[in-house]
Amino acid sequence: MLNGKKIVVVLPAYNAEKTLEKTYHEIPFDLVDEVVIVDDYSKDNTIQLAEKIGIEHRIRHEKNKGYGGNQKTCYRKALDLNADIVVMLHPDYQYTPKLITAMVSIIGHDLYPVVFASRILGKGALKGGMPLYKYIANRFLTLFQNVLMGQKLSEYHTGYRAFSKEVLLAIDYEKNSDDFIFDNEMIAQIFAQKFEIAEVTCPTKYFEEASSINLKRSTIYGLGVMGVSIKYFFDRIGISTYYKTSR
Repeated sequence: MLNGKKIVVVLPAYNAEKTLEKTYHEIPFDLVDEVVIVDDYSKDNTIQLAEKIGIEHRIRHEKNKGYGGNQKTCYRKALDLNADIVVMLHPDYQYTPKLITAMVSIIGHDLYPVVFASRILGKGALKGGMPLYKYIANRFLTLFQNVLMGQKLSEYHTGYRAFSKEVLLAIDYEKNSDDFIFDNEMIAQIFAQKFEIAEVTCPTKYFEEASSINLKRSTIYGLGVMGVSIKYFFDRIGISTYYKTSR
């Protein structure tokens, strides 16, 4: 715990057998109370390994529900465990679990209700091996989103995030897509409810076992991101209330 607040780390997993153990053993258990893994119908032995290394809360989907669908299960379980702070960490070891301490400290001391680990602050992305085309696409999409959403985030596409319970209870993440665009829809909901997001610099690693999406899926994702930003812009100018809907 931190300041009496219960901390739960959720691991949305898909074919993470090769990297799960290394990720798990770097989690700072002097702060973290519970770990939840949700296996999205992996083709490897992710869930069996999770049991072997001692992850108590294990959920396996009986069919693949997608990245967003996986996160929905993660957050529902974390709230069922009475989490005050929820950290979403990919078990593919692309992001270092050692940043959990800094991220939960920001929320635990009531500085910000949401914290993102940014690969773009500093020079972590390219240094860590992010493909140049992904870096360029990231910068373009982030600029597009900041202009339409009226924000100044360094990136919207990190998969390493921490949330206060109040944020997860306020936004209706269940209505979001089950695909990769879920993350950006969630950001739109967070800003629509007037929550602020802090960012911390995060080193990252790109290697064969790290999860990634191909060029076709990346293109579909990019178009979806732009769609979310346009919808949010219409909310900002009072034409719609799509993302302003709370639970």
